[in-house]
Amino acid sequence: MTTVAAYAAAAAKAPLERTTIERRAVGEFDVLIDIKFVGICHSDIHQAREGWGEAVFPMVPGHEIAGVVAEVGPGVRRFKVGDHVGVGCMVDSCRECENCRAGLEQFCVQRPTWTYNAVGKDGKPTYGGYSQKIVVDENYVLRIPDGLALDVAAPLMCAGITTYSPFRYWNVGPGKRVAVVGLGGLGHMAVKIAHAMGAEVTVLSQSLRKKEDGLRLGADHYYATGDPATFDNLRGTFDVILNTVSAPLDYDAFLSLLRTGGAMVTVGMPEEPVQIQFSSLFGNRRSLTSSSIGGIRETQEMLDFCAEHGLGADIELIRADQINEAYERVGRSDVRYRFVIDTATI
Repeated sequence: MTTVAAYAAAAAKAPLERTTIERRAVGEFDVLIDIKFVGICHSDIHQAREGWGEAVFPMVPGHEIAGVVAEVGPGVRRFKVGDHVGVGCMVDSCRECENCRAGLEQFCVQRPTWTYNAVGKDGKPTYGGYSQKIVVDENYVLRIPDGLALDVAAPLMCAGITTYSPFRYWNVGPGKRVAVVGLGGLGHMAVKIAHAMGAEVTVLSQSLRKKEDGLRLGADHYYATGDPATFDNLRGTFDVILNTVSAPLDYDAFLSLLRTGGAMVTVGMPEEPVQIQFSSLFGNRRSLTSSSIGGIRETQEMLDFCAEHGLGADIELIRADQINEAYERVGRSDVRYRFVIDTATI
């Protein structure tokens, strides 16, 4: 085992503080990664504050990991020392169920082993990327293509795949009208990816404060949802609405913006219950649905797509001792558009 420095929350809502954790010895099929950068995802905050229910503490968050291979086990064939690699939201799954066999490990019937706030098959808690190193089975490690810098690639491990996967599933491309609700860590990647796929992209945000950014990122249109006229003017417009915000919305109003057969896909998960009127779904075969991350194969596909199109996250690089401040700023939407921790500062 190896002792490494990390930042952890000792209990729900406790500030994250520097500590040390143990990483397992490198096994036959393991990859030891020197973590260089790790993104701060809003889900880190939800979990560290137990906003989504009971959690495992002490907690080392972080599932947007980018780094360099430092060691490989004797059975590893896909990676070598020096490779640029990433780790996303999961580090294992049952590997035997129908979903795992289909490359949908995120829907593992036995539940995936999440990168943090989980218990692994060895009975020990998993610790995430707010740390210097991590050991991961090679089957759950992603290759970061040449041309993608590690700092801007790190958020792709969650924000990238969380938006790419539903666009692929709902066949976003030329001729499709896509709306992105919210221009934050997820939303800004959704705009970039949908634009690169060839769709007509609209941002729906509370105000026009980020309009210039939205258009720069690839949006064709930008509307303020705080203006009631927006919902009148855009009624029946979109094939797909991707909701990236993790706060309750007026779902009935947003569903009215879908074309016949359109889908509103939610990837942000509010802590509070939400309500809809089922009448909003009837009559036009509209769907209100959700999407998670993607499987390992699809996540690699996303990374290759982003490299091909020159897509990385817009980031603000911070020191590890700024994590608690960053959490507060995320809550105020005061980041454009993803905080990334330089792990050399841990």
